[in-house]
Order: sequence, then C-alpha cells, then structure tokens
Amino acid sequence: MKKLLFFAFFLTQMMSAQAQNLQKGTYGYLYCHMSDRGEYTAYALSRDGYNYEDLLEGNAIMDPKEHARIEGGQRDAYVCRAWNGKGYVMVTTDMCVAKSHKWDNYGIDLLKSDDLIHWTSVTFDYRKGTSIFCNPEAESVYKDWSTINRVWAPQIFWDPNYVWDNGDKGGYFIYYSMLNRPEEGYDRMYYSYADKSFTRLTQPKLLFDWGYATIDADINLLSDGKYHMLIKKEGGQRGIFTATSDHLSYGWGEPVADDYVSFEGKKNCEGSSAFQLIGDKTWRVAYIQYSDNPKHYRICKADENLRNFHDPVDIKGVTGPQHGSFMRLTKKEYNRLKKWSDAQNEKAKAQ
Repeated sequence: MKKLLFFAFFLTQMMSAQAQNLQKGTYGYLYCHMSDRGEYTAYALSRDGYNYEDLLEGNAIMDPKEHARIEGGQRDAYVCRAWNGKGYVMVTTDMCVAKSHKWDNYGIDLLKSDDLIHWTSVTFDYRKGTSIFCNPEAESVYKDWSTINRVWAPQIFWDPNYVWDNGDKGGYFIYYSMLNRPEEGYDRMYYSYADKSFTRLTQPKLLFDWGYATIDADINLLSDGKYHMLIKKEGGQRGIFTATSDHLSYGWGEPVADDYVSFEGKKNCEGSSAFQLIGDKTWRVAYIQYSDNPKHYRICKADENLRNFHDPVDIKGVTGPQHGSFMRLTKKEYNRLKKWSDAQNEKAKAQ
C-alpha cells in the first residue's frame, strides 16, 4: 500500500512539472470565440458543454479597435486561466478581412484580465522586426520581417519549466502559424514565450515543419503524459489530424494517418478546440465546418486518448459561432458573467 501511495505521489509530482493550463471550476463552461457576425470576440455560457446562451446577445465583449491596434479586428480568441489562478489571459489574431479584403495579417494581441470583463492588452506588429521582442539579439527565423504575411491563430500553454535569461522560471508557451512568402513556401507552426506579466514576448522559433502547410494547432496534456495536438493540415491529405510529443517545444512526429476528423466527408473544417466535460475523462472536439452555407460549428466526441472521433452535433444557442476556445467556470464566475450581461442588455434597451 505504501508503495502504491508513493507511486501515486511521484506520478502527481511528475505530471505537475509538465506544461499544463490550470483547470478549475465544476459549474459550467465559457465559450470564448470570434463572432461570425464580425471580427470581434464574443462569449457564451453553458451548463452542459453543448447548449449555450449568448452573453451581450452575441455582441462584442470588448472594443476590438481598442485592443487590435494593427487592423482593428480580433479573430480566433483563446482564453485560459493565468498561471497562478489569479486572473485570465487571452490571445487573438490581429486581423480584419472586412477592412483589408485579404487573408493576410501582421501580428497578434496579448490580453489579460482580473474578471473576464475588463481587459488590458499589448499588440505585437511583426512587421517591425526583432525590436518588438524581449530578446532582439537572438537568432532570427527571418531575414526580413517587413514582408511577413500571416501570424495566425495563437494559443497559450503554461510551461513551468521555461527558464528566462535572468533565471526566472515559468512562461506562457504561445504557439501559432506564420507565413513570410519571400522566405518560405507555406504556413508553418512557430512558438514564442510570454512572461508572467503577459506583456513581453520572445522571438519565434520553428515548432516543426512537415513539408506542407499547417495551421490552427490546439495542444493538450493527456493522462498518458504526452502532449497531444489537433491541427489542420492544409497540404497533403486535408483535414483535422492529431500528433503527439513527449516535449512541448520539439519532438512532434507527423500526424496519425488513419485516425482524424474524417466523418464530414469533403466539407472543409478548421479551428479545432478540445475540452473535457466536468467529471468525464473523455474529450469533446469543437471545430468550424466552414465550407457549408450556412456554416456549422460542430462538437464531436473522442476517447480518453483524444482518438476515435465520433458523433458530431451542432453547438446550440450561439449566434455566429466561429474559431474559439472553451474554459470551465466556477459558479461565482458563471453568475458574475451572467449578471454583467443582463445589466448591459438592460442598459442597451433603456437607451
């Protein structure tokens, strides 16, 4: 019995040393997403993970022009808890297709909040080059940053083992795809680290290159101790695939060829986001089926190993669901957001 207890303690300690976003809350879910009605961030709440209620009637929860300082549009919102449980952090793609009329952009926005309602932010315009990063002297992945074409779909993963030059430990692993057409032939996955203040960012490094375009990565740590990635393959056989690694920033083998989101036929899917229902060891995988008209935002089931995808259904109750993320909420958080939304709705009606 003592040996079993020691092994359980050792396993817990080993797992706690791995990168992982803090999970908390057993009351409900927040779906934080780009709205398909406009390039802004919207919220919806749910008690069961499938049936949602828009907050602010599906309108923007913040002014995108205030926080997306390059193009004034926020896409692909990803939200999670701060590393110490005190507050929240978010990343968005700074991009406005409605304004630029092209599928290019130049940077990302890092945001933080104490209550999920009021946000402060910093914007990183990659066209300005290495001077925007906190380690400008490091080796650069590009010769000329002014020709950057895409900085897409950033996401966050807390890494307690990252060590900064001054000896501080712990950083937010920010991973995203980039394209610089004069210097590379297709979109590839890169990563940077943000500090605990969520205002400083390291120069990007290449995460992997499989020889074809990849975007919209979503990483989770599973009970097998491995990092599992959902990712959209733009090249080769298209679709949402999975890959694994023993390490967060390297060692990503090519995707599993025979187990992927294949049941949508020839319909185009992207923007996957995996989450677990409260008290359930299996997974749910959400994604946008964007080739449909109207589009369908789907949630399918997967097993404990984020494999064997099946039983897709449409999300319910969300106006304009698009690329986003899911976070579990406490009852206090859920009720605070609901009360805020109700108050804002009443204020709008009175005007």
